[in-house]
Amino acid sequence: MSMSPKTDFTQRFIFDNSDTRGELASLDHSYAEVLAKHAYPEPVQQLLGELMAAAALLVGSLKFDGLMSLQARSEGPVPLLMIECTSDREIRGLARFNAEQITPDATLADLMPNGVLAITIDPAVGKRYQGIVDLDGKTLSDCFTNYFVMSHQVPTRFWLAANGKRARGMLLQQLPAEVIKDEDDRAESWQRLNILGDTLKVEELLGLDNESILVRLFHEEELRVFADERIEFKCSCSRERSGNALTSLGREDALNLVVEHDGHIEIDCQFCNERYLFDAADVDQLFAGAGVESPSDTHH
Repeated sequence: MSMSPKTDFTQRFIFDNSDTRGELASLDHSYAEVLAKHAYPEPVQQLLGELMAAAALLVGSLKFDGLMSLQARSEGPVPLLMIECTSDREIRGLARFNAEQITPDATLADLMPNGVLAITIDPAVGKRYQGIVDLDGKTLSDCFTNYFVMSHQVPTRFWLAANGKRARGMLLQQLPAEVIKDEDDRAESWQRLNILGDTLKVEELLGLDNESILVRLFHEEELRVFADERIEFKCSCSRERSGNALTSLGREDALNLVVEHDGHIEIDCQFCNERYLFDAADVDQLFAGAGVESPSDTHH
């Protein structure tokens, strides 16, 4: 059996002669998994893919051990976009949308007017970090670029693209001055690489492999390309977590819910559509501390 080509990964590269690093992200299977869960209109599929690609690039850039979430909210046709990615590079995502208000050529401003994106990092140890990105650029790429310039003072550029089948991203980021010490030369070098990056067409980013993209853009540069790192769709929902949510209600309220819902409570995962059922026997089991690994015997 032939091995299928790697489809979901990020790959880092460094310009040896200009204190700049780059990263490319490619998502096929994980993007397809996210889109399969709901009937998203095309403009929403594109936004979700671009945000997934941004998350994949960020997980390679921001060093953390824990969970990163990108949560965009607006009062427009897309009130919520959400991507979660762990430091183990497991990604999941969802969008809420009002299909009737979405035209096929809807832009970011049409879909998420006055939108705001929160980047949250919940580390396993240490303090939670949150940054706020205004969704006031023409594209998500512009919004992320503007955010990094404003908040991190680290010149960073994003190129993001998605078409319902594939989500791709490229990032360039300036590194501390080691090779080029002169500020003017440094600025000129950074600008030159950006101009080269801007010649990349959306169909090239979506259609070419990493090697072809790097040769096409930077064939005159001294590049070091690193091994790719896989990324995959995985949902962190579980029967146990759903049980914990019920336990937090208290026994009486949980049992009342069972009665209100004709004998069993359904807890659906918004990310993957998995459904967890709990009846009165399950609830008793939960509060007796017997765990939730399997539904009670009353289920057939």
